[in-house]
Amino acid sequence: MTAADMERVDVPLADLIARVDALTALRRARMTAGLLAEDRHQCDPADTAFALLPCTCTTVSTDADYPGFDAWITQQQNLNIAARRTR
Repeated sequence: MTAADMERVDVPLADLIARVDALTALRRARMTAGLLAEDRHQCDPADTAFALLPCTCTTVSTDADYPGFDAWITQQQNLNIAARRTR
């Protein structure tokens, strides 16, 4: 390496420290912004109000509403188990 090459590559330590500090601050700012966005996404201010609404539905689904479903789901589960065993 020539002296000219060294001049192009050689960077004062203070400049390197400043660059690293700036990059670290940028990463921290981005991480903080991401965490705050995630908190805002998970916090629904209307959730408790919605949960307090009365449920006016008086009917609940029963086996009579879906005849044959129990047998069908049992068959599907058995097929899945058999398929896993043959892999």
